[in-house]
Amino acid sequence: MKEITGINHLGLRVKNLERTRAFYEKLGFVFLVGPIGPEPVAIMEHSSGVNINFILNSNSGISHNILMDIPEKHSGYTHVALTVSDIESVKCFLAEQEITITEGPITLPNGAVMLFIRDLDNNVIEFHQNPG
Repeated sequence: MKEITGINHLGLRVKNLERTRAFYEKLGFVFLVGPIGPEPVAIMEHSSGVNINFILNSNSGISHNILMDIPEKHSGYTHVALTVSDIESVKCFLAEQEITITEGPITLPNGAVMLFIRDLDNNVIEFHQNPG
């Protein structure tokens, strides 16, 4: 469909707004509003334009990511990939913030480099540096 011009936001179901907010603020996201609406939802945005809607109704006692951490593979979004300009700087920042890198860095044949972390609800976040 030619009318699509970009991604408006990402929706993540989380357990606790305060700890989620603190984690994403470390990554440079700014709290905008919430909780609002019947779900309820809280919204944070990064200066790059990436907008995340946190759906605040997770009541699961499961501590792992059902899409990524079990042998049976379910349909669904597995991660978000955020483009970064300097993966080495990201690595240093994550170490300073005591955020664990769960996979990577991985260098692809085309020169792209990626690494992965998890938020406090085990949602996977990829930092992706394009080649060149």
